[in-house]
Amino acid sequence: MNLECEVCVIRSWREGDEESLVHQANNRKIWLNLRDRFPHPYTLADAKWWVQHAKDQKPETDFAIEVDGRAAGGISLILHDDIERCSAEIGYWLGESYWGRGIMTAALKSVTEFAFQEFNLTRVYALPFSRNVSSSKVLEKVGYVLEGVLRRSATKDGEIIDQLMYAKTNSI
Repeated sequence: MNLECEVCVIRSWREGDEESLVHQANNRKIWLNLRDRFPHPYTLADAKWWVQHAKDQKPETDFAIEVDGRAAGGISLILHDDIERCSAEIGYWLGESYWGRGIMTAALKSVTEFAFQEFNLTRVYALPFSRNVSSSKVLEKVGYVLEGVLRRSATKDGEIIDQLMYAKTNSI
């Protein structure tokens, strides 16, 4: 996969991304806003496992966000089945040195459009933690709508926190 945005490229993970992945992902500020399956500290072994995992996917749903020729973050879809086969959850992260440059907004817009087209979805949603104001702003810029608050629905770093339900629907 290779989607060109104004400020980044969304592409498949590939061998050679591991060093950049460790450099960007090994950051507690990033980890605090992601699911626990995202390791911290983030090691070279974690990066090697991730790149191989992403390369082996069928269909491919985990993508690198490339900026200036280097993997700067990641964006993923979790496709559902059964009665929710028309929906997918989207999750994303970006290295701290790239924050505030519109990169995540561009990446989210591109991958959301890709998800609707490629997987014939009617709904893509995200569940940021309520304290992650930046993520909420990015979602809203791309046209996601806040549908509700999942009160006390997650535990992160020993704290029980709320999640926000944002969704974008495809009316076609």
